[in-house]
Amino acid sequence: MSTDLLPNQRALFDLPRDVAYLNCASMSPQLRAATEAGIEAIRRRARPWSLSGDTWFDAAEALRGTAARLMGTEADAIALVPAVSYGVAIAAANVPVARGQNVVILHEQFPSNAYAWRELTRTRDAELRIARRAPADDWTAAVLEAIDRNTAVVALPYCHWTDGTRVDLVTVGARAREVGAALVVDASQAFGALPLELASVQPDFLVSVGYKWQLGPYSLGYLYAAPQWCRSGRPIEHSWATRKGAEDFAALTDYAAEYRPGARRFDMGEYSQFVLAPIALAGLTQLLDWGVERVQATLRRVTDRIAAEAEALGLEVLAPERRVGHLLGIRFPGGLPPDLAQRLDAARVHVSIRGDAVRVSPHLYNDEQDVARFLEVLGELA
Repeated sequence: MSTDLLPNQRALFDLPRDVAYLNCASMSPQLRAATEAGIEAIRRRARPWSLSGDTWFDAAEALRGTAARLMGTEADAIALVPAVSYGVAIAAANVPVARGQNVVILHEQFPSNAYAWRELTRTRDAELRIARRAPADDWTAAVLEAIDRNTAVVALPYCHWTDGTRVDLVTVGARAREVGAALVVDASQAFGALPLELASVQPDFLVSVGYKWQLGPYSLGYLYAAPQWCRSGRPIEHSWATRKGAEDFAALTDYAAEYRPGARRFDMGEYSQFVLAPIALAGLTQLLDWGVERVQATLRRVTDRIAAEAEALGLEVLAPERRVGHLLGIRFPGGLPPDLAQRLDAARVHVSIRGDAVRVSPHLYNDEQDVARFLEVLGELA
């Protein structure tokens, strides 16, 4: 796969010239093509008499297949879900956790992959074990230290959402399998920007939103389920559209015990998503065209440049080997300046403040002018 750097793609997005949007980790701008697809979908939805029976399944299946290609897996392994919390709830309803066992998560992990485990360990009289950041920002070492023979689940992201600190999920996954623990991954800050390496990571479940690096709409995401769960997993709701034979509308009350193939058993109710699916498909199709490896290499060049300039100003950034290439946390040695947010707003520079870090998350629509405006604000505050 080519890792040649990609040219700037700003023309594909509706971004005013005076806006420096370096906040894709929060929500991506929408592709012009996605907006057009959404408008056309709304027009189709306005004429329900023109929708055939196949329409209830075709767009969703196209989206499922495209998400699978981007993840490097088969369409049968993908379910369509409304949120990470939904996918994590499916995982929590299926992975076995017994009294006295433990579930490992990161310190200050994103809540959607934390609350379900807090509740599960409480009800099962199990331990929620928090891996805390190790010296030199080595989350992998911290997680490996937390895992033991009593670990039932390891629930992690590819990188910490506040600053992009990388977790080596290949190494962690191998350790989880060694002790018989399930691996549940929140890929929201990775899918679409970082190769997921599913064959090497081997998660039991992996879930992602669709509105960040995936360039899609809010409330439509993706759940990968490993083969054993596709065969025997229990969904958390029971929709007519997830059952075998759902395509035959005349026989829907011949209630079926079997599910549609693979991870489709985990699809959310009303997963057809007549309006949102075409928008999401436009985003994932564009990512396939660019290639995730090329996206990562291109964004790494941008964040490396910002990191070098920030360090020259006396600010603190993670070492390159400790972070992903598409997301960067910048810290002020004396703490965040009190007027930081106001300065950024005045310059129309959009980043996020997450914990004690300024989180910078560029994409292919950002150019030298955007970077220069952000660095100018940093320089005034350093």
